[in-house]
Amino acid sequence: MSITDNLKIRHRRICCLPFLMLIYFVLHPARGLAQNPLKSAGKKQPNIILIVVDDLGYGDLGCYGQRKIKTPNIDAFAANGIKFTDFYAGSPVCAPSRSVLMTGKHTGHTTVRGNFGRDDNPGSDSEEKRIPLRDNDTTVAEVLKGQGYSTAITGKWGLGEPNTSGLPNNQGFDEWFGYLNQKRAHSHFPDYIWKNGKKYRIKMNAKGGKRVYSHSLFTNFAIDFIERKANKEKPFFLYVPYLLPHKEYEIPEINKFYKNMPWSPDEKVYASMVSLIDKDFGRIWETVQNAGIEKNTLIIFTSDNGAAKRWDGTFDSSGGLRGKKRDVYEGGIRVPLIISMPGTVQMGKTNNSISYFGDLLPTLQEFGGSVPQNRTLDGVSLHGVLLQNSMLDGNRVLYWEFHEEGGKQAVRQGKWKAVRLDIDKRGLHSNLELYDLDKDMKEEKNLSQFFPDTVEYFREIMEREHVVSNNFPFDFEGDK
Repeated sequence: MSITDNLKIRHRRICCLPFLMLIYFVLHPARGLAQNPLKSAGKKQPNIILIVVDDLGYGDLGCYGQRKIKTPNIDAFAANGIKFTDFYAGSPVCAPSRSVLMTGKHTGHTTVRGNFGRDDNPGSDSEEKRIPLRDNDTTVAEVLKGQGYSTAITGKWGLGEPNTSGLPNNQGFDEWFGYLNQKRAHSHFPDYIWKNGKKYRIKMNAKGGKRVYSHSLFTNFAIDFIERKANKEKPFFLYVPYLLPHKEYEIPEINKFYKNMPWSPDEKVYASMVSLIDKDFGRIWETVQNAGIEKNTLIIFTSDNGAAKRWDGTFDSSGGLRGKKRDVYEGGIRVPLIISMPGTVQMGKTNNSISYFGDLLPTLQEFGGSVPQNRTLDGVSLHGVLLQNSMLDGNRVLYWEFHEEGGKQAVRQGKWKAVRLDIDKRGLHSNLELYDLDKDMKEEKNLSQFFPDTVEYFREIMEREHVVSNNFPFDFEGDK
């Protein structure tokens, strides 16, 4: 059956859906309300720890094929849970990817679609044009807070400057400690970061000093938060968006294992950064175990986009995929995802469900105790996937748009991946690239000339899913 035939069938199903839902809710009126699967099973709401690292590639972890950089803790964690092979970031760059993560909406719908937009933010300490999350955006932290969770973030936020609606404390986080601005986060030895809306001065880093490594501050905050909140009456949600292994490539001490390797200085630092992520992930995991809450704590590990550098010939950080950060090819958006909660999440499994950042909000909402009812979300819940190692609908559509480097779009459905480049110069043109990822995961053979109907199908999806944003338009006359 062709994709076009599938589309027609789904359209007929959608048309009769309201009638079927009416019958269902009349016969089962209680189903019209959000159900609480955990309470009905007599289980506590789980604690949730979401760790998102910065610019880690698909191939940078041992459990995803890395042979030179050592990541024993994360590899052991993968054996303790589910490892996803076809999981995608929200965007090939930082801020929009995090916006998708927080709001459950893809980059054609979410508020923040790029690191830079058209409007200056009032009250910003930066002259750059950065767009914050709005008051009417609903974040995963707000959802969980509404379900009774204590919430905290430590690391890099990137979704709101000072005195804007996008501050973490305005978006559902009770506590927050870290960077606001992506550019300031290029330095791992800042002279200040933020703590609940106020500047937290690091005197030992003043005037160019490099004594206090910000990553260590975030790990210590995370461990302290877990120890403070463990076994309390309220469950907790801890979001840890680490900076590593994003450049600048700087670290207090090179990992002993890498000192004598025949690599460049940056490569040694990069490998040490990845291993430090692994070491501190191990500390966080051990803290959860020591607190006796491992079986009631959902831990998630992923990366915000593909590798900034492929490190070809040394690490192959993109894992053999085409492209890197800022590409909508697989190397720019396919990222690791590992999830564990012993006794609840299936252990030692590999799952090939096609999924992405937008799925995490409804997933965490369902684990928090209510079935997602927000029909404006683009993501779907992975709750059943995690409990049963089942598969999501392979026909679902994933969409990306990117507003740098000439304007780009990508769509994945099943085995097919469509890419459109040079939108700013050429408009929403029909010259798409088409790849069969089942046979060509490296996206080396463009099949568009052989499947014109499929190309047209994906072109229509791209135009449908792109809702014009005043702050993030494609720079051509038809999208102003």
